[in-house]
Order: sequence, then C-alpha cells, then structure tokens
Amino acid sequence: MVVSLMQNGLDSRYEGRMNTCRDKICGVSILRAGETMENALRGVVKDCKMGKILIQTNQETNGPELYYLRLPKDVHQYRILLMDATVATGAAALMAIRVLLDHDVPEENIMLLSLLMCETGVHSVAYAFPKVRLITTAVDRELSAQFHVLPGVGNFGDRYYGTEAAVAHYSSSDLEDSEDSD
Repeated sequence: MVVSLMQNGLDSRYEGRMNTCRDKICGVSILRAGETMENALRGVVKDCKMGKILIQTNQETNGPELYYLRLPKDVHQYRILLMDATVATGAAALMAIRVLLDHDVPEENIMLLSLLMCETGVHSVAYAFPKVRLITTAVDRELSAQFHVLPGVGNFGDRYYGTEAAVAHYSSSDLEDSEDSD
C-alpha cells in the first residue's frame, strides 16, 4: 500500500491508500451474516472471486458443523478476506480457517473481517491461528448463555434480512389436537 492523492467523481481530492500489490483477492463469506459484507467488498475490489462456507451449530453438541462449501479451484493462490458479521465464540471462524488451510491457503494469507467480535472469539482465533489477521470495528466483552455477543447486535443476519429465527415448541397434545381437527 502506498499513500496517494485520490480524486473522487465530485472533484474532491483526499489522501488515501492505494493497493499496489499484485496479489489476487478472494472474499469468502461465512453464511449467512458474512454475505452482508459481499457488496461492500465488490464495491472496492470489482473483480474479486467469491467463496461461501455454511457452518451451523449442532444443537446437541453446540459444536460447529460444515454444511456447504464453495471455493475457487485455485483458492490457495489468493489473499483471503474471510467475512463474518459477528464473531462470538470463534467456533465458526476456527472451522472456516481450518477448511481454508485444508485447501492449501497459507495461514498468513487469511484475514478475518468482522463488524463485531467478542473477546472470547478474538482470543480463540488468535491463539489457534496467530498468523491470521483479525480486523473488526468493535470488540464486546461478554457472551450470553446462548453464546451471543453482549451487548452485541442480536442476530445480525436476521436483522439485515428482516427475518426472525422461528422456533416451534409442540407438545404431543398439540399434535393430537391438530389431528382431531382434520
């Protein structure tokens, strides 16, 4: 990066940084909240490749599980911008980094980008992968009993997409009542 005089479309001039390296950049979203960062990346790096990783928490073990993976075939040749809007425990980020390492991406070529991280997640990722660069706008100190960042922003994906996590609780009598009404 070099400091350079920049000019925008309104003829305003400002000092900025210009990327002079020839490294190829690939954005990898940890679905679903990581997708919210894709448009901003593409606005800056127009020709970047994109990959996607879906990691969800197993409700029985509370551990992360890989459900979907789509990466460029030559992903090991790129600088990776791994995107997740919030990092709480760091479990999904740890698994995503491990997947990238398994695809021969050098650890020092991975940057984890997040809008909000919890101290727990920062420490977990930094300890396990010291060469991965962590970039965030804020770090909160606590986790809730459900492993959400406190005070946090709630479920970022739900807020962004205007959805809510639907959890239905049915008892056996509810199911019998619905069968009787048919």
